[in-house]
Amino acid sequence: MRVVLAEDQFLLRDGIVRLLSSHGIEVVAAVSCGDEILDAIDLHRPDLALLDIRLPPTFTDEGVRAAVAARTRTPGLPVMLLSQHIEHLYLPRLLATGDSGIGYLLKDRVLDDLQFIAALRTVRDGGTVMDPEVVAELLRRDKRRAALARLTARELEVLARMAEGDANPVIAQKLVVTEKAVAKHINSVLAKLDLPPATTASRRVAAVLAYLRG
Repeated sequence: MRVVLAEDQFLLRDGIVRLLSSHGIEVVAAVSCGDEILDAIDLHRPDLALLDIRLPPTFTDEGVRAAVAARTRTPGLPVMLLSQHIEHLYLPRLLATGDSGIGYLLKDRVLDDLQFIAALRTVRDGGTVMDPEVVAELLRRDKRRAALARLTARELEVLARMAEGDANPVIAQKLVVTEKAVAKHINSVLAKLDLPPATTASRRVAAVLAYLRG
């Protein structure tokens, strides 16, 4: 297997190269910057791209953007993403390019070299490998979206005003409704979002968080 590796930390990058080499995997290019990934992939035509998500120059989503661009140029190019944290906002962009040949592992949870190599080979062969924590977060996100989908257009308007910090009288004034109507909509929002019993204030905060995450 021929791999293009993108990792900005020298010690980790060098360690991954040595690990892969010890298992007969050739690292044809090891880059440290997001801007170098596509050139390396175009030049070497690897069997798999192993990419950190956050890379220079901005340390945000360089790895994902490069993966999406590479799979657009070469449909189905196997890609394994590595991250220190669960970056669930970025994963859907990669999944939109196709759900085969994709992996996402958390660096701190890669504790066995044989399992890591097996995961790379699974992705190389067109399979999908996801860290269980990543899957759990995606399920939680989908559940939040499903809950928000139950809200009416007016309830979403009220929730959006709540997210802006507006009190009931202000919401009523902005939406040109009575405060009683606002209270009714808020109660409906709290019920539809399946929020646990708590004080009114804390339930409002939980509703706002659900809105922002969703």
